[in-house]
Amino acid sequence: MSWFTKTVFSTSVGRKVIMALTGLFLCTFLAVHLAGNFQLLHQDGGEAFNLYTKFMTSNPLIKAISYVNFAFILAHVVWGAYITYKNKSARSVGYAVNNPGKTSSFSSRWMGVLGTMILIFLVIHLKDFKMAYLGITKDLPMVTYTLENDEKVIVKDMFSEVNLEFHEPIVVGIYVIGMIALGFHLFHGFQSAFQSLGLRHPKYTPIIKTVGFVFWGLIPFGFAIIPLIIFFR
Repeated sequence: MSWFTKTVFSTSVGRKVIMALTGLFLCTFLAVHLAGNFQLLHQDGGEAFNLYTKFMTSNPLIKAISYVNFAFILAHVVWGAYITYKNKSARSVGYAVNNPGKTSSFSSRWMGVLGTMILIFLVIHLKDFKMAYLGITKDLPMVTYTLENDEKVIVKDMFSEVNLEFHEPIVVGIYVIGMIALGFHLFHGFQSAFQSLGLRHPKYTPIIKTVGFVFWGLIPFGFAIIPLIIFFR
């Protein structure tokens, strides 16, 4: 056990593997979360999104997964900061010739800054919506829906809160900027995760790049387009 701990937590390879695994898990979460957020675009007065929110916050399995997700976010943030610190400590003396633009991408050079921007966005996101739903920052009104089996369900009207927030230009701007930062962060992070896990191979690289485009391109675009649609609709 001591050998495993030393290998994983004390070596650069082990630290990168942790970042890769937590990052790929969070990529999966983003895809599921986006699918749920598209419920906001239903022209039903918010019924689909409010019922979805009720399910996501009351189902025991989903709640357990959400706790794991927050733990992975925390691990990813802390470990990313630690890796950045270790890398800078190892290069206390600068290189004689330093022209990073020719040897690395913008995303790889600014991963720490992009990660910090995403963390700030996440804090704002949780304050605006998660804390509101929990009743910490405000009391949301209740709405009643009648399901197909005539069962009546009373839920918090989270749709009205999201709709209100997404009609504020500053909020929409923060979300768009946050998703741009997420896209650049995932552009480097997704492919480097497979490299850290030793799964990069010329045969599979095109597949990794294609799937990577879904995560670094389409998913951030999907998150960004939702508040823009609501704002201009």
